Amino acid sequence: MDRDGANRRVLTASLDRSVGGPQWASDGRSIYVRYDDHGVGKVARVDLDGRIQTVAAGLSGSELDRPYTGGQFSVGRGIVAFTQGGPYEPGDLAIVRGGKVARLTDLNADLFEGKRLAKVAPMSVVSSYDKTPIDAWIVTPPDFDPSRKYPLILEIHGGPFAAYGPLFSSDDQLYAAAGYVVVYANPRGSTSYGEAFANRIDRNYPSHDYDDLMSVVDAAIAKGFVDPNRLYVTGGSGGGALTAWIVGKTHRFAAAAAQKPVIDWTSEVLTVDGYNFMAKYWFGKMPWEDEPAYWARSPLSLVGDVATPTMLVVGEQDFRTPPSQSEQFYQALQLRGVPSVLVRVPGASHEGLADRPSQAAAKTAAILAWFNRYQSPPK
Repeated sequence: MDRDGANRRVLTASLDRSVGGPQWASDGRSIYVRYDDHGVGKVARVDLDGRIQTVAAGLSGSELDRPYTGGQFSVGRGIVAFTQGGPYEPGDLAIVRGGKVARLTDLNADLFEGKRLAKVAPMSVVSSYDKTPIDAWIVTPPDFDPSRKYPLILEIHGGPFAAYGPLFSSDDQLYAAAGYVVVYANPRGSTSYGEAFANRIDRNYPSHDYDDLMSVVDAAIAKGFVDPNRLYVTGGSGGGALTAWIVGKTHRFAAAAAQKPVIDWTSEVLTVDGYNFMAKYWFGKMPWEDEPAYWARSPLSLVGDVATPTMLVVGEQDFRTPPSQSEQFYQALQLRGVPSVLVRVPGASHEGLADRPSQAAAKTAAILAWFNRYQSPPK
């Protein structure tokens, strides 16, 4: 718009993606933005007539434990600096100038020297529900032998309006180093696939994202090297809610670890830090106006069908999915005699459940110990 607020116009209407971090070019003739596309972070230059040109791809954020999309950039005279990463290295500093990308740092070279990392590869999946294509990735152990049968971990992202991508994940690497195949995906509701794809779970979550995730597991089993009797599931926040939902819908998993989950939507929207937002936009009605809808989407409604040994993990300073959510599921499972354990992380918030390296290592070790207990025979 002009300086006086007049002549407002949308420049990125032709791009069905959310854009962020707008920065003027040094000559004032275009604006640079970042966006995610199919799990890949990109920087684009937007001319003032609406023309869009991607100038960099492969942005990487600062979260190391899971492969979330993210990243930052900065614009100079004829140059763009950005954080660049991939499945085998966390973010480093790179620049693009004249269409050519140059990486300036290799901050973790000494850390990875002499180490063999798990291989990360894309995996094509079609949802069993409605044949929607679902992007997924499969992580195989460093000593992978396709003639063997491996246990599998399904790792689910949170949000749920967020996305994973082909990026570094210490969790996935540690799971694979322990002998597990790992799969992760962007089921319906994930960002970076446009408005219609994300809104398939609008006021309808959890729903057929469950079918998408089961299709990912089925696709991994179909490769021939996954043992269908040794399946495990974990995820955080929205992924924790889906983990708790999954064990109420199927008995195919040998064990589960729900990290900072939503368990009961009524108590969630009345105790969450964003209490004036969640009920309004996620449900459209208050709990007392449509109690059946809240209950129908709550994992707690399925607890009578859960037989899967389940770990609950939550930070004691989590105000987004308060500890009371995990406590409800844990105590319900205890009442039913289902093997279960509750882990409360002292001082940890929702976003900071594994901020410190010691917390990240302890979290992964606890989950692996729980899964290993339910191997046959136990590890």
